[in-house]
Amino acid sequence: MLYYLFDYLNSLNFPGAGMFQYVMFRSAMAAVFSLLIGIFVGKYIIAKLQKKQVGETIRNLGLEGQYSKKGTPTMGGIIIILSILVSIFLFGKLENTYIILMIVSTIWLGVLGFADDYIKVFKKDKDGLKGRFKIIAQVGLGLIVGLTMLLSPEIVVRENSEVRVNNVIEQVTHQPENVKATTTTIPFLKNNNFDYRWLVSWMGDDIADKAVWIIFILAVIFIVTAVSNSANLTDGLDGLTSGISAIIGAALGVLAYVSGRVDFASYLNIMFIPGGDELLVFAAAFVGATIGFLWYNAYPAQVFMGDTGSLTLGGIIGVFAVLVRKELLLPVLCGIFFVQALSVMMQVLYFKYTKKRYGIGRRIFKMTPLHHHYQKPGDGSIDAIIQRPYVPITEPKLVSRFWLVAIILAVLAVATLKMR
Repeated sequence: MLYYLFDYLNSLNFPGAGMFQYVMFRSAMAAVFSLLIGIFVGKYIIAKLQKKQVGETIRNLGLEGQYSKKGTPTMGGIIIILSILVSIFLFGKLENTYIILMIVSTIWLGVLGFADDYIKVFKKDKDGLKGRFKIIAQVGLGLIVGLTMLLSPEIVVRENSEVRVNNVIEQVTHQPENVKATTTTIPFLKNNNFDYRWLVSWMGDDIADKAVWIIFILAVIFIVTAVSNSANLTDGLDGLTSGISAIIGAALGVLAYVSGRVDFASYLNIMFIPGGDELLVFAAAFVGATIGFLWYNAYPAQVFMGDTGSLTLGGIIGVFAVLVRKELLLPVLCGIFFVQALSVMMQVLYFKYTKKRYGIGRRIFKMTPLHHHYQKPGDGSIDAIIQRPYVPITEPKLVSRFWLVAIILAVLAVATLKMR
């Protein structure tokens, strides 16, 4: 909203009003503002949560210090969502289709996570919202995003605007056009564009032109659902998901900015996404909000984000990556989320397989998601071989190490822009 106010003041030659025309300035303001909301408004929300609800239910997992968390209020994701929305409404271009989709995604998944937490906390149902309703809601959001990308005339791309001849960069002789496309970026490869149309090219041109959008929308649904649920599984240690999400958000902001600037896109030989640079403002608000929440969520946590926060953070990351055509980078950028989800799937499948074959279920890890494996007392496989007692990793050290890995993965993801 402030963008439009200062745009009007700029038309009247009001001194300094032109600063709001710059994405970088508004992004910095959004980051700072969302951070301050998280810190100063967050404490009042935490107090309200403590007054209104029973604290987080703690299951007996046999982990050191787990009962010290009993009574800590949950549903703190409200702080993150509020910080993001207020900042983006103040500093974003609200007519930008990308921003509209991110706002819808934030509210949509926030309501979904809130419903799940509400049932757990106030209805005393530890299972929360039925899994099928979560999936239906996530599929619904994927449909909204996919169909908007299909139907909106504002969502277009311009193919790579440089060619290389004998390792020398030369501009193409014709001006590329903005087109409606189902193209995305493949990391680590020289000719790094992939068109989903290739998957249905065997159908013939006429049918493939229509069928490709079905494939594309299905891919969007899968990505949104997978990232949202994997972030939800990762949320189990103080500051883990919020810290990792802040790191991922910063990397996505860089990717959005260079993709939305024709000069950077041309230099890096990547797709140009008109209007995509505005997503940097949202990414900045996202990072500020997660860091502001981390003020209270760092060990020992004064509040947990609950599904209100974790489902929303994961879904935002998934939708954002799709909009900037970098969804194939998610296995790298969100590597920790995916490894956590993979550990759960491996554990369940192996347990069922061994129970069916041997009559007793066996486990790969001491406990899943993976972060609990390192917390669980007992002999680790390597330590048992060398006859050294296994010492569980303390929660603060474990979270810090996950953050460090997330930083490495984020740097690697951004580096793929030229690593090909």
